[in-house]
Order: sequence, then structure tokens, then C-alpha cells
Amino acid sequence: MSQKQPARGGARSVPPRAFATGILLFVSGAVTALALVWMFGAAITAPNSNLAKSGGTVWGSEEKLKKKTAMRKLTKTFYDDPKVRYAIGEPVAGWDEKRREWLRVNPAFGDRGSPRPVSERVMVVTGSQLTRCKNPIGDNLSLRSLKNKVDYCRINGYDIFYNNLLLQPKMAGCWAKLPAIKAAMIAHPETEWVLWVDVDAFFMDMEFKFPFDRYEGYNLVVEGWNTYKMRTFTSLNAGVFLIRNCQWSMDFIEKWASMGPTSPDYAKWGVIQQALLKDKSDVESDDQSALLYLMLEKGKIWGDKIFLEEELNFQTHWVGSVEQLRNLTLSGVERDRLRRRRAEKATDVYDTKRRVEQRGLVGPPIMMHFAGCQPCSGKHNPAYGAESCWAGMEQALTYADNQVLRSFGLAHMNLSDPGAVSPLKRQ
Repeated sequence: MSQKQPARGGARSVPPRAFATGILLFVSGAVTALALVWMFGAAITAPNSNLAKSGGTVWGSEEKLKKKTAMRKLTKTFYDDPKVRYAIGEPVAGWDEKRREWLRVNPAFGDRGSPRPVSERVMVVTGSQLTRCKNPIGDNLSLRSLKNKVDYCRINGYDIFYNNLLLQPKMAGCWAKLPAIKAAMIAHPETEWVLWVDVDAFFMDMEFKFPFDRYEGYNLVVEGWNTYKMRTFTSLNAGVFLIRNCQWSMDFIEKWASMGPTSPDYAKWGVIQQALLKDKSDVESDDQSALLYLMLEKGKIWGDKIFLEEELNFQTHWVGSVEQLRNLTLSGVERDRLRRRRAEKATDVYDTKRRVEQRGLVGPPIMMHFAGCQPCSGKHNPAYGAESCWAGMEQALTYADNQVLRSFGLAHMNLSDPGAVSPLKRQ
């Protein structure tokens, strides 16, 4: 049977089934497109979407942050108390309770929220002057001094506050450390110990850790000798010391600073100190003489909380010590070639093992203090030659830098050439 042909020039007829299928495909595509548009818009605009809840969008994280911030704003801390002042001369009362409450409100900074217990948290406080050094090499040495301290803090997990301002203009010179220490304590209530280090004191043993269990029950740790009882200025050095972040220290700093430049009796205190210390040549009151005065004359009030460190040499004097670093460098590089490589942060386990293995061997000093060199002003002690000061500082800093570079597979072979490094070829 022949099929019926459509009339010429007319529209082709569409079978009912094909027409229905086309309509269904069109509707399905439109619904799918609308669904995709809705889902995409919901993911962007809805803060309660699954993506937002998972922290996959900025908006979800921001919402959580706002809630946490709002909760913290409801809880007031000592920072909301206008009576808590950072400056010397404005004593802080109830500091132990204020710190304890702040740590309770901020548990992330407590023992449970950090791998390092509060009792071992240290902030290194140091600094230099803001203006350029008069000594041409002074700025470079100051920069390398900062690098030395930053390296030490990074390796050991400590914080650092480097200050180059006079927080209280009248507290200049050696007295500038006290306002910086007090301000650091208030700004960092999570810190248990503040380690003050003079700009001309450098870390030599970059993996050294202070034996804090040894200082339990004490609030100030200063290197010195019992000869201070013989009333000698050189019986201790206030260029490096540990001070606990507590009420006792707040009170002690105020008493210590009361003999400083802000005191109306500043000139009188210099005369008193010179009469007390038989080898003090300068009649001006200074921080070290003031500390000795408090230990000698006010020992019944403050003495039981001051630990005089006689066994650990915090700050080896540089004269006669720099030369030993050259021999230590050669033997140290040989040991580094043989020692197992490890991550820079993994010092706790390896440092303990290293000290056991090297027990009895001559090691580096903990720190080396270039007291009397005055690298920034250039007005060094006439007893020391200028070149021996600057060359000694460069060699000491290069020696310390070798301990940093070994984690990066490099070494300085010549301490007098800090710019040259060689690959630490393993044997």
C-alpha cells in the first residue's frame, strides 16, 4: 500500500509521540537549569548552608568569628580597667589575679591550649636606639644582633619584643629596659618569664634552654657571685636576666626604677650607690648599682625571691673568649657532618641527646656579652681596641649563625668572612 505524501509547500506533520518527547526534554532542561541557579545562589548567600557550616566560605567563618568576638566582649578583663597602666610610676595592683582571670577567659593560651606549659613560656625583650648609629659598622651589628635573637627564639619556640623607642623619654640609657619589661608583661599575660638581653649580648648556644624547674619559687634570676656581699659593682651583670611575670616583679620594677632618672632624688641615689660599691667609678645612678643596692640594703624585703645564678654562665665576657670560637667552629662543623639531619623545630629531643653525647667536651658559652664595646656610638672602653671589638662581635655572630645554617645544609668555614658559606657535605 502506498504511503500518503504531504501536500507540496505545506508544513510537515509531527507525530504525537515525538512532540510529547520534545516538550518533556525542554521542561526537564529548564527545571535543571533553575535548580542549579538556586543551588549556586544559596551557596553564596545563605550563611546556614552546608558549605558555610563547614568553613568552606568566608561568610561562614566570619559568622563564627563574630559570635566568638561577641562572647568575649561580654567578659571584661583587666584591659577594660583604666587603672591598669603600662608606665613606670603607675603601679599595678592585683596582677596575679588579673593574669589568672585573663587565662581563664582565654583558655587557648593556657596549659591545655598550647604545647608549651605556661611555666616555660618566655618572651625575649631587647632593643636598640631608633636613630642611626654614629659608628659606621654599628647599624650592621645591631641588625645582626637582632637576627641572632630572632633565630634563637624561633628555634626554641619563644616570643620576642624588639623595642627601639623610649617608652618613657626620661628613662633613657640603661634604664630604658624597665618600661619595656613592664609593658611586655601587661601586653602578654600568657608569658611567664621575660628574658632581658642587652643589644651587645649574643646567644652562642642556639639550642640552650633555661632550667626553669631550678628557678621554682624565685622571681628574678641574675648571673652573679656571692662576692656582691663584698659590695663590688662587678659582682653581677644586669645585662641579661630572667624576671617572672607576677605581682612581685611589678612591685620590684617600681622600686628598682625609683632610683632612675624619673626620681627627684636621682642625683642623690648616684652618690649613695658610689658610697656603697667600692669599685663604682661613675657617680651617676645606674640600673646595675640600683639592683645591688636592693640586694644588699633591702635583702630582707626582696632577697628571698632573687636567684643568684653562679653555676650557669649566662653571659661570658668576650675578652679572651672569642679566640676559642675558632677551634670550636672546626670541631663543630665536623660533628655537624656526622650528626643526623632533622627539622629545625625538632630541637628538644635532639638537643638533650647531643648534650649527653658531648658531655665533658668544651662547648660554646650560652651567651657572649661585648660589654664595653658600645658598637652603636663607637665610644668603646679605652682598654679595648676598636678593631678587636668589631672583629670579635662579627666572629661571635658568625659562630652562632653556623648553628642556624646547619639545618639548611650550610656552614661558615671562616668566622672572619660572614658572607661566605659552604655546603655541609655529609660523610
